[in-house]
Amino acid sequence: MTKTCAFAGLAALLMSCVVTAKPASAQARTVQPVLGFPEQGLDDPAAYQGYQTRFFRDAKGNVVQVYLDARSGRVVTLLADAVNESVGFTVRDGSGKPLRLEWVSPGAVVSQAGSRRTIEYQLVANAPRILIGWILLGSMRVERDLVYSGRNLQPFDWPTFRLPEQEELISNIERLDPIERQRHLGSLNASYPLDLRARLEPDLLTTGVRDRRGASAFQQSLDWKTSLQLDLGVDPREGSLLVVVPTVSINAVGNKPIRFTVRVTTDAPALTPLTREQIFNAAFLRFLNDARVAADRVSRGGGASGAALGATVSRYRQLERDVRGTELLSSKEKLMAGLPNYATYFGRDMMMTSLMMQPVWTDAMAEFVIASALRKLGPQGDVSHEEALGGQAIRENSSEYNAHMTEHFRLVRRGNKAAADTALANARALLVDLQKVRENYHMRDDEFQLPVVVARYLGNPAVTTARKRSFLLDSSDGRGSRLGLLMKELSLVASLAAPYARDPVVQNLIGSPRIDSTHWRSISWRDSNAGYANGRFAMDINAIWAPRALESIAEIIASLKSTGFSDDRLAALAGGATSPLGQLVRDPVFSGRARQNWQGAVRHFVVSLSPAEIRTKVQQKLQWLPAEERAYWQGVVARTAADTLPLEFLAISLDSAGKPIPVVNTDPATELLLRNGRDTSPAGIASVERDVRAIMRPYPVGLFIDGLGPVVANDAYAPTSVWEAFRRDTYHSPRVVWGREVNLILLGLANQVSGARNDSARVRSQELIEYVDDMRGALMRTYLAVEASGLKHNELWSYEISEGKLRPIRYGASTDVQLWNVTDLAVQFVLKQMGVY
Repeated sequence: MTKTCAFAGLAALLMSCVVTAKPASAQARTVQPVLGFPEQGLDDPAAYQGYQTRFFRDAKGNVVQVYLDARSGRVVTLLADAVNESVGFTVRDGSGKPLRLEWVSPGAVVSQAGSRRTIEYQLVANAPRILIGWILLGSMRVERDLVYSGRNLQPFDWPTFRLPEQEELISNIERLDPIERQRHLGSLNASYPLDLRARLEPDLLTTGVRDRRGASAFQQSLDWKTSLQLDLGVDPREGSLLVVVPTVSINAVGNKPIRFTVRVTTDAPALTPLTREQIFNAAFLRFLNDARVAADRVSRGGGASGAALGATVSRYRQLERDVRGTELLSSKEKLMAGLPNYATYFGRDMMMTSLMMQPVWTDAMAEFVIASALRKLGPQGDVSHEEALGGQAIRENSSEYNAHMTEHFRLVRRGNKAAADTALANARALLVDLQKVRENYHMRDDEFQLPVVVARYLGNPAVTTARKRSFLLDSSDGRGSRLGLLMKELSLVASLAAPYARDPVVQNLIGSPRIDSTHWRSISWRDSNAGYANGRFAMDINAIWAPRALESIAEIIASLKSTGFSDDRLAALAGGATSPLGQLVRDPVFSGRARQNWQGAVRHFVVSLSPAEIRTKVQQKLQWLPAEERAYWQGVVARTAADTLPLEFLAISLDSAGKPIPVVNTDPATELLLRNGRDTSPAGIASVERDVRAIMRPYPVGLFIDGLGPVVANDAYAPTSVWEAFRRDTYHSPRVVWGREVNLILLGLANQVSGARNDSARVRSQELIEYVDDMRGALMRTYLAVEASGLKHNELWSYEISEGKLRPIRYGASTDVQLWNVTDLAVQFVLKQMGVY
C-alpha cells in the first residue's frame, strides 16, 4: 500500500493521497527476513507464548524489526535507525479481546523516495471484524513506557500516551510575552502554540477515494525535523475500513479472516551498517564455513546418526543466527545493545562485548568501539552509559527546558532580571536542537572498562604502529584528536582511583552516590534496585575493574611512547606532571605503588564461611521459601552434600561501613576473562580456584543449578532485608541466569586452561594437571547445564519448581537479539579450538 501525493501540507497530504496496490518508488523491492523468532528446530514455541518477530533491512540497510504479541494484540515496527523509532498499534476482535495475528507472506517490501524510507508487510487476523487502537508513533522508549504502564491493555482511548514534558514545554512558551514567545516558536518551526499541540499526537484520518479507502496516522516530531507515518489498508474485495477516533475498524466481506496491509514510513537519518567481513576475522569465518560444510554434508546423508546429524545442523544454524544477530546490532557509529528494547548505544555492553569477542572480531572492530566511546565522552571524560535519541532526546531536552523556565519565572517574580534573562537564554538555546543526543553518565564501571579495551588494541601486534598513530590522531569527529579525548578519560580514571592509590583504606574505594539517607544507587552492571544488595562499594568496580584499569593505563602509556608520543606531550595532555594521571605518566614509583594498592583491594570483599555457618544460614533461607521450593532445595543439599565443605567467595559489595554484604555472585567471572591465564603462581591459582568453586558449588550453597546454569546471585548468607529486596526485584536475583555471565564464565575458564598449556597444547608442568582438569571440568559442567536449559541464547532466564521438579523458563524482560548474548560465537570458536566438540 502506497500513497502518491503532493506534499502541500498535512491536510493536502491526507486528502489527496491515493492508496494503491504497490509502492510508488522505483526502488521498491521485496526482501526476506534476516532473522525470525521463534525458529523451528531452534526455539520452543511454547516459551514464546504467542510472541513472534521478524527482522528486515530497509532500503538503507538499517534494521527494521516487526513483532506480534498475541497476548496483548500489540504490533510494533521498530526502526533501529539514528533516532530509534517505532510505530505500534493494538488489534482486538469485536468484543475487545486481543487477537493473534499471522504473517500473510514471508517477505516485506522496502523502498526509498528522497529521504523517506518505507517498509510494507501484510498481516491476517482470523476474525470477521477487528478494531485497531492504541496507535503510537515516536520513540521506541515511549513504546516501552506504554507497555510498562499497562495502559495498552485497557479499553482504547485517545491520545495513546501523553508526554507531560512536552505539554509543559508548550505551556511555558504560552506564558511568555509575544515577542519572546515567537523566538521560541521559531526555533521549533512553529507560528503558534497550537501548532506545537498538534504535534503531540498523530493525525488519524481516512485516506483514499471511492472504494480504495485506507487509514493514515501521521506525526511530526515536536521540532518539525522528523516524521513518521503509518498506513493501514485492506483490499475492498475482502473488507471495508472505517476510521472513528480512537480506532480503525476493518470488517470482512463475508465471514472470512481479515487480511490487511501495514506500511510504515520515516524520514529520520540512517546508520551505516557493517558487513560480516568488517566484523569477523578470517579465522572465525573459516570456522563458520567449516560448520556450514559439515551441516550440508550430514544433511545430504553423510553417514551421521540422527542425533549427531541434528546436533551438527543445529550448531551451524545457531552460529549463523548469532552472526546475523551481530550484524543487525553493528554499525560504524555504534553497536546497539539489543533488539527491540535497547536499539541504542550502551557503552558498557559495547565494551564488554568487544573484550569477549576479541578471538573472533577483526582488528577494526576495536577501533569502531573505541571511537564510538570517545565520541560520546562527557566534559570531565565520563564514558556515556546510554544515549537518548530522537523522540526520547526531545523528551529529555524538554524536561531541561522546563527546569530553566521554572527558574526563569521564579526569578522574574523575585525581580532578579539579570539571572532571569540567563535562565531564559539557557532555555531558548535548547530549542535550537531539541533532538540533540543526550548522554547518560550515571554509571562508573564503563569509565574503567575503556582503558582495558584501549590497552588491548594498542598492544595488538597485528595492528601497525602507523595505523595506531593515525587512529589516535584522527579528529574527524569534530572534538579534537582521539588521543586528546583518551587522555581526558584516563585523567578521570586516575582521579577516581587516586585516593585509594595513595591510602588503601576501605573508605577510599570508589563508592556509589546516595539515593537517600540509607540507600545507594547502582553504578555498575547490576543496575536494578536490588542488584548490589544496597551496597555502597561494588565489588566488580573496586576489586576487578579499577585494578585492571590502572594496569591498562600503564600499558597505554608505554604503547603511546613506543608509538612516538613524547613524555612532555603526554604529560601536557594528562593535565600536568602533578595531576593524578601526570603522576602515573611521569613517576614510575608512584604508578607501581598505585597498581599494587589497587590489586590488594580484593581483600576487603573476601567472605569465609565454615560448614556450620553455611548450614545455619542456608536452612534459615530455606525456611523462608514456600514449602514446595524448600523441599526441593533441601533435597539438593542432601543429595550433593554441598554444605559439608567451607566456602570462600567475594561479596557482591560492601555496606557504607565497609563491611562485606555476603551475597555469592558471578562477577568474579569477569576477572577470569581479564586476568593473564599464564599466571599460574600459587597466589594466582588460589584466587582462581576460590572464584570457580563458589560458582560451581551447588545452589543453594553456591550458584550452580544442574540443567539451568549458574544463577547470578545467592543471598542465603545475607540479611533478610536482602532476601526481600531480591524477591521484589528479581532481575539480578537468585531466580535468574544471565547469558552474559555464562559466557564470561566459559571464556574465563577457557582462558585458564589455555594459559596453563604451552604452544603444543600440553600442560606446562605436572603440578598443573589437576588444576587444568578442574577448570576443564567446570567448563564442561557449565556448558552442559546451560545447553540442557534450552534457553542459553536468551538474555537471561529463570526457573519454576512444580511437583518436585525444576523447569527452566524464559524471563519476561528478555530481548530477542542481545549484544552480550551473541558472544556465544566466541565461546563456540574457543571451545572448538580446545577440542570440546
